Amino acid sequence: MRIVHAAIEAIPEPLVAAFGFKGSYSSQPMWNTVVRLTGQSGQQAMGLSNQGITWSDASVSARYSSTGGNALMYLMSEYALQRAQGMEFDRPDQLLRQLLPDVWAYGKKLAGQSLRETFALNALVALDTAAWLLWAKEQGITTFDDLIPAHARPWLAHRHSKVAAVPLITYSADMDAIRAEVDSGHFVLKVKLGSDPDRDGDPDKMLAWDMQRLRDIHALLKDKPCAYTNFGGIPYYLDINGRYDSMDQLRRLLDVTDDIGMLERIVLLEEPFPETLEVDVSALPVRIAADESAHSDLDIAARLDMGYSAFALKPIAKTMSMTFDMIAQAGQHNAPCFCADLTVNASMVDLNKNFAARLAPLPGLQVALLESNGGQYYARWDEMIATLPYPDGAWVRPRDGLYMLDDAFYETSGGLFMESSLYSNIL
Repeated sequence: MRIVHAAIEAIPEPLVAAFGFKGSYSSQPMWNTVVRLTGQSGQQAMGLSNQGITWSDASVSARYSSTGGNALMYLMSEYALQRAQGMEFDRPDQLLRQLLPDVWAYGKKLAGQSLRETFALNALVALDTAAWLLWAKEQGITTFDDLIPAHARPWLAHRHSKVAAVPLITYSADMDAIRAEVDSGHFVLKVKLGSDPDRDGDPDKMLAWDMQRLRDIHALLKDKPCAYTNFGGIPYYLDINGRYDSMDQLRRLLDVTDDIGMLERIVLLEEPFPETLEVDVSALPVRIAADESAHSDLDIAARLDMGYSAFALKPIAKTMSMTFDMIAQAGQHNAPCFCADLTVNASMVDLNKNFAARLAPLPGLQVALLESNGGQYYARWDEMIATLPYPDGAWVRPRDGLYMLDDAFYETSGGLFMESSLYSNIL
């Protein structure tokens, strides 16, 4: 297979609320990119991405303005398209393996210093997705099940009728907002920790804020029943995003959760430490998950050796190709996986949904998870939904905290092989 033409465009999507993440807040538009590829057969396919600058490399956000950081990733994406034109490959994951080292090196040259691999992967998402969809057309593949490579298929074998929709509880969400999420039916909450309450970088203030945050949340939710957990109560998914700098800091937080009766309900604690702080977490009393520290399948084994026992999958942020490889690597070690968000648009949620629908549930839960928070932040969310291939599909909007995946979802792959009219005319 050979790509004969590639085009890209950026769409800054306005937000309705400031996004609190890794100790900071931003209300700047999120850049979405659209890529269109044309194969030698004349077939075309479109891929989308959301540029997660702070998530993929917080040092870029520290060095550049929002526009500068987005421009850096966009230039890397554009360079990747230029390199991809004329390349021949048998399957899209081969294309990714060819492009990744070159695009990563190009990004480091532009940045003038180190750059995390995840930043390069994020820059390749739209191209990689378009390559898989173009390859599917040329192979006559029309369902996600037939798209899954053989090495990942054993761990994408479930067919859930329900998947839990996980909203994001950021630093600014007050107790009324959290109560409203639960009252609307949501029963798994992803709680962001690691706030910098006085914007001075003080780790003691951060820990004190996090402790009080968890006390307040558990006091609000401890008596709420839940039919989808083994323990009958609301489960907690905590995300520290690498903000803690010592095991002592984390243990003190967990001691507080134990004191208030929250510890046994924590089903995931994600990325407590910076990637460079390589400590053994196997003795901790909760399941520690890796997200941005597991750039690729090669990082899975290293994190497992450190006691990490779950992995966040992000085909919408680390490419479909890398996600298939990560699923296979984690599955061979019996490490559960789940699908996390990058505040992506509605079309990309349905891409993520195809993965989540086929993963085994996490221990302690009776349904699989899919984090999706774009509806909390994008100003055009309703328009994004209305222009999906199947806007009225039972799977599109959550009901009572669940995405309902009926036969039509699996037959159509949630519209994955079709294009949203919101983006199809851009290129």
